[in-house]
Amino acid sequence: MDLDAVRTFVAAAEAGRFQDAAAELSVTQQAVSKRIATLEKILGVRLFTRTARGAKLTIDGQAFLPHARDLLRAEERALASVRPGRRALRVDVIGRRLAPAALLRDFHRAQPEVELDVVTLFDADAAIDAVRSGTIDASFRAVTHSGRQLPDDIRVARVSDEPIQLLTGPAHELAAAREVTPAELVGHRIWMPGLVPGTEWAGYYEALAATFGLTIESTGPDFGTEPLLDTIADSRSLATFVGEQTLLVWPADHGLRRIAVHDPTPVYPHSLVWHRDNPHPALAALREHLRSGRFGPSGTRTWTPTWAG
Repeated sequence: MDLDAVRTFVAAAEAGRFQDAAAELSVTQQAVSKRIATLEKILGVRLFTRTARGAKLTIDGQAFLPHARDLLRAEERALASVRPGRRALRVDVIGRRLAPAALLRDFHRAQPEVELDVVTLFDADAAIDAVRSGTIDASFRAVTHSGRQLPDDIRVARVSDEPIQLLTGPAHELAAAREVTPAELVGHRIWMPGLVPGTEWAGYYEALAATFGLTIESTGPDFGTEPLLDTIADSRSLATFVGEQTLLVWPADHGLRRIAVHDPTPVYPHSLVWHRDNPHPALAALREHLRSGRFGPSGTRTWTPTWAG
């Protein structure tokens, strides 16, 4: 249905004369008559009866008027939903328990007036494709591509370095340690069934293992966080890596230990990815908020893969 014709019908119904409707819409009276005739042809009914005093709604016109107004209100809502600054800022955080979600929650606390639409995409390639297509406004990712390999319309800024911790059960050999070095982890079995080949997080832990000679296993099905925690809690030999800001909840009798890794501290490089031509004002506000935040652990020697520029 032609919404210009619907708008013209509503204007004519409210004005009572085609001439006044034409003046309100800044078109000719002939254009008003043509639009009304087109709408009547689409609907298969007459909407107005011409009188000496102007135009009077027919019974069908009276029945159609409230629905015509609804159509125009729906049009305005549709336009507002994509108008910069009016629709929610859509941001990918990988997982709702992970550090990027915490970064976005911190932004929401600082600027609660900004409406957010939080999504979780699978990997960096999917996120970059979504940013380029406009499906999302931004994504938090560890970007393994060099600047020369990224599409020209993609912008990336490193926003947070998250320390990696060792998670063990109470019977593990290292459970009593307050901190460990990467060298002390050599020979210990670190189990991470969620490492999917080709993803940015698999790339990070592959580089970590290669650099420090660690044994990181990804064998077996990934049943999720809770089964992983159950296995680690009962094991004397298995441990796993988790981000310092990863939200984990386990039963009290699990007795799990989160142990800091130092000298150096492996940090996971979180970057914000966005399209260079995205005009959403909340995106600029998010970038400014992240720019002013704490980048990573201070006064500590850290390690990241060489691709984390």
